[in-house]
Amino acid sequence: MAAARAPAGGSSPRVPRGRGDADVVRVGVAVRGAVQGVGFRPFVFRLARDLGLAGFVTNDGAGVRAELEGPRAAVDDAVARLRADAPPRATVRDVAVSPLAPEGAAGFEIRPSERAGPPTATVLADAATCPACLAEVLDPTDRRARYPFGSCTHCGPRFTIVTGLPYDRARTTMAGFPLCPACRAEYDDPLDRRFHAQPIACPACGPRLALLDAGGAPLVDGDAALRAAAAALDGGAVVAALGLGGFHLLVDARSEAAVARLRARKHREGKPLALLVRDLDAARAIVEVDDLAAALLASPEAPIVLLPRRADAPAGASVAPSVAPGSGRLGVMLPATPLHHLLARGVEGPLVATSGNRSDEPICTSPAEAVTRLAGLADLFLVHDRPVARPLDDSVVAVAGDLAFPVRRGRGHAPLPVAARRPGPTVLALGGHQKVALALALGDEVFGGPHVGDLDSAEALDAFHAAVRDLLALYDARPAAIAHDLHPDYATTRFAEDLAASPLPWARALADVPRVAVQHHHAHLAACAAEHGLEGPLLAATWDGTGLGSDGTIWGGEVLLGDARACTRVATLSAFRLPGGDAAARAPWRAAAGVLFGTRGPAALDDPALAAVPAADRGVVGRMLATGVHAPLTSSAGRLFDAVAALLGVRTTCSYEGQAAMELEALAAPGDHGTYPVVWDVPATGPRVLALGPLVEALLDDRRRGAPVAIMAAKIHATLAEALVTLARQLAAPRLALTGGCWQNVRLLAATRARLAAAGIEAVVHRRVPPGDGGLALGQAAVASARLGA
Repeated sequence: MAAARAPAGGSSPRVPRGRGDADVVRVGVAVRGAVQGVGFRPFVFRLARDLGLAGFVTNDGAGVRAELEGPRAAVDDAVARLRADAPPRATVRDVAVSPLAPEGAAGFEIRPSERAGPPTATVLADAATCPACLAEVLDPTDRRARYPFGSCTHCGPRFTIVTGLPYDRARTTMAGFPLCPACRAEYDDPLDRRFHAQPIACPACGPRLALLDAGGAPLVDGDAALRAAAAALDGGAVVAALGLGGFHLLVDARSEAAVARLRARKHREGKPLALLVRDLDAARAIVEVDDLAAALLASPEAPIVLLPRRADAPAGASVAPSVAPGSGRLGVMLPATPLHHLLARGVEGPLVATSGNRSDEPICTSPAEAVTRLAGLADLFLVHDRPVARPLDDSVVAVAGDLAFPVRRGRGHAPLPVAARRPGPTVLALGGHQKVALALALGDEVFGGPHVGDLDSAEALDAFHAAVRDLLALYDARPAAIAHDLHPDYATTRFAEDLAASPLPWARALADVPRVAVQHHHAHLAACAAEHGLEGPLLAATWDGTGLGSDGTIWGGEVLLGDARACTRVATLSAFRLPGGDAAARAPWRAAAGVLFGTRGPAALDDPALAAVPAADRGVVGRMLATGVHAPLTSSAGRLFDAVAALLGVRTTCSYEGQAAMELEALAAPGDHGTYPVVWDVPATGPRVLALGPLVEALLDDRRRGAPVAIMAAKIHATLAEALVTLARQLAAPRLALTGGCWQNVRLLAATRARLAAAGIEAVVHRRVPPGDGGLALGQAAVASARLGA
């Protein structure tokens, strides 16, 4: 007999009638979703005990399996409550119920996990310290007082400690810490919140802290290490602290000297640094925190949340200017572990908490690695002896009005899946070249790997290879296809195409797997559609920095119409030359020269905004523009923002990609200040083209009249938002998806959503995966699945 299923989000089925006594039944129940590592087995145990049912519950490779025996009404009630009363961190996707013959059993037990079949269970993300565990840590009379590794079934490490499925302590990095009698009693007690909590630990049996000097020699351990680290931070030291998924580099955020020292050592000139504060009150002292922001900060995910600075921040709570120069927002997070709670409470003010690496390198995950790679950067190392199964950066979330969306998917979010509309082939998707994050399509789910980052160094490539191997090994998966970007020079593309020649044996074993090349912006469209479960043609503004177009030019300001199977380029920004190609990402004046050259010809190089650029450099760029050599055509919205920033005197060079656009956004005056001309040219064939000439000339007229930069910055954002609304109206589109890295610009996103709403057009926006390249792999997986016939 086929199993009865509860529809996702719906009511549970009635228990099928089986053979035997009409009043006593036995059923098998298979529960799928995020149900391992959340206390689901203890929940089923207590539920069965309360209802007087016999049987057992166990983890298996797909989720949780149980057999329930007892009066039909009680079994019906239990099945219904598996979804309705599931633990807070659980997500139940499917409940399948099958009739079994009653066995006359008595008692209910949690059985050892079963490992039959390939693992498909959802690995839960790490969860920030729950209030009950924090209360114990802060209670001087509790046996876990000031213990940095307290956790329970509701909180603590999951993804960063799991080494295999099903999820049991033996398949975590806690396997090497045998339970003491007190912890064993909690683990075995059905009434305890640590009943079958796999990361359970205490000072007697769990991980321990140690403080090392700059050379790696031990200084002190235990609580003394934590207190010494806090004192060193207040004294201006740079402390590398090992957390859940790797090291943070910590300094006193109030000290300009300390922050500047960290920047110099890390070779991170201007990119904003994240802040760790002790609680919501401390966050409210430095940034604007509304109800949505408060919920995000205090959530189990505990991400870094990008929030507007408080203009009237109290003097004692102010942060050093070099924490986030030129940015109108600060990235703030609350502690996610007892260790970070104790550190934040042990210092006098907010801490900078940035990834424990040098620029362009992956995060360090072990004490030995950190002492070597962070030599000369950290003054002290606060370490522990619980191994980190895989590197995991903090998640980053942005807020735009009533919308929260991820900018980086890490701790608290990875590797939670996005549901597919139907089962498909196993697809490994590799992402792009920057902000790389993998995806693995498995059955009717797509599991998102954690943020890997930019692949511009040998260390980063090693981290990428490790992430690919780890994701495949965790799910014992062999892909039917490997999806990658169309660009031949991306490291991910080279990896996919050169598998046969790889020095890595596990990679060579994938050499016969078919590869699917996916155009960059098509992947963005498909990612947004997949996240929302949309089928059929979708109009999408895929705006970002750059991506190789299907015509061989550099795209980045495209409006596509299509689905995962295919799409058409229906509109684009007017193309302009980008002298130096990728070099323009760090030199916005080059983009400005290219935009001006398209409207004014050689006179472009005489623009006052370029006066500070050395004449020799301008001469080289002028020749590039005149000949077209090393000056590819691009329709990039991201580079257009860079060009405008340079023309308005905001910035002509950058220390990181997107800096000029970010500072332009920060300068934009609040309110409605009008728009520049919006002209969509409609050629006889090909896509519509947003004419840049009228827009740029109007902008330059404002500049000549001495209009404030803040007003011009506001107008350019409003103009591009209005351009998209105008286009959507012309095409009679009921909805418009906003996807690609430019939609991390909160001012642009908010303006476009508001104008679309006023026009009665639905804005489809990212909520679960980043709009930028961190979400690219989801779209690649969707496209590959569609091409394979799913």
